[in-house]
Amino acid sequence: MHAVLNFTRLQDLIDQHALQGKRVFIRADLNVPQDDTGKITEDTRIRASVPAIAAALKAGAAVMVTSHLGRPTEGEFKPEDSLAPVAARLAELLGQPVELKQNWVDGVGLESLAPGQVVLLENCRINKGEKKNDDALAQKMAKLCDIYVNDAFGTAHRAEATTHGIAKFAQVVCAGPLLAAELDALGKALGAPNRPLLAIVAGSKVSSKLSILKALADKVDKLIVGGGIANTFMKAVGLNIGKSLAEADLVAEAKAIIDMMAARGAQVPIPVDVVCAKEFSPTAAATVKDVTDVADDDMILDIGPKTAAMLAEQIAKAGTIVWNGPVGVFEFDQFGEGTKTLALAIADSNAFSIAGGGDTLAAIAKYAISDKIGYISTGGGAFLEFLEGKTLPAVEILLQRSSQ
Repeated sequence: MHAVLNFTRLQDLIDQHALQGKRVFIRADLNVPQDDTGKITEDTRIRASVPAIAAALKAGAAVMVTSHLGRPTEGEFKPEDSLAPVAARLAELLGQPVELKQNWVDGVGLESLAPGQVVLLENCRINKGEKKNDDALAQKMAKLCDIYVNDAFGTAHRAEATTHGIAKFAQVVCAGPLLAAELDALGKALGAPNRPLLAIVAGSKVSSKLSILKALADKVDKLIVGGGIANTFMKAVGLNIGKSLAEADLVAEAKAIIDMMAARGAQVPIPVDVVCAKEFSPTAAATVKDVTDVADDDMILDIGPKTAAMLAEQIAKAGTIVWNGPVGVFEFDQFGEGTKTLALAIADSNAFSIAGGGDTLAAIAKYAISDKIGYISTGGGAFLEFLEGKTLPAVEILLQRSSQ
């Protein structure tokens, strides 16, 4: 797995006064949701990107920022793909003008950019060759700047021209504060964790998380499975799961993971009680049952109170916690107690905790514990691929260039 990672940070360059009078190109993640009128409905990503931009401006740099937005067709500009609303919001947050530049790849209109000024370069995915990580495009972009800053962890698992290609050719390459914080947190949780290391991997399907389960089975002391994944593991130990969501063809894989962990004295705790319903609906009646009492027409939609208490106790003893996925259908309150109990146990724990994934973030928001989680990953796909032990292309090139 990943050792603690060594890479050049934007802050290192600022400390060395290396930004004064330089042209700095920042790849941010400004991919924010908008309504039909083009109004931004949620600006967390823009706000999170401000510190890197503000720091570079304060250090005397002329700053260019770009990001993708949505999934535009390369080479075809449409008004709905424009970063114009983002430029307006960024200007408000920075307290200075942010001009939006179209057709910027050849540097036209960027000649006059002065230290202390910032421009937003139109949606980078409109450029032909962005997604294919085209070298010719990357070289043109690298020529625009003296220093390239990657501050977009959410796209770190994709090798694209603005996340990977440009980093091959730019004179100086570094990680912005958001990317650095994400890599530090992941390195701490998986590279050099305080033991016991406990992971919660939950979700509807084993198939989508199988490689993560296998990668973690090698490393963690306790692997808590939840949701549809737990049903498959229950089936693997011979329990009746009724008509619950499960993947019969992956029962052998689940068994192999249990055995693999047992062989090194680690365990996959299997629920002792569950919350069942006869149908999947917001108004379904919830019944708590021992796992041995599940009927053929039952659907398991949450872990039961005994199981939740047992797992909460294990969470309290952990040194490091990695959390991805709710353990029940927490959107319906009657099937949310398991996730709530574990969420509050993580919040109360002294362990270093790192959480990521869309449903996990929704659970953290629902139970209002965001200030009690050690680190909340914004990465989604990148977070999951890191957990799998995959090397993220944008991170790999950063490490290579930092060691040169």
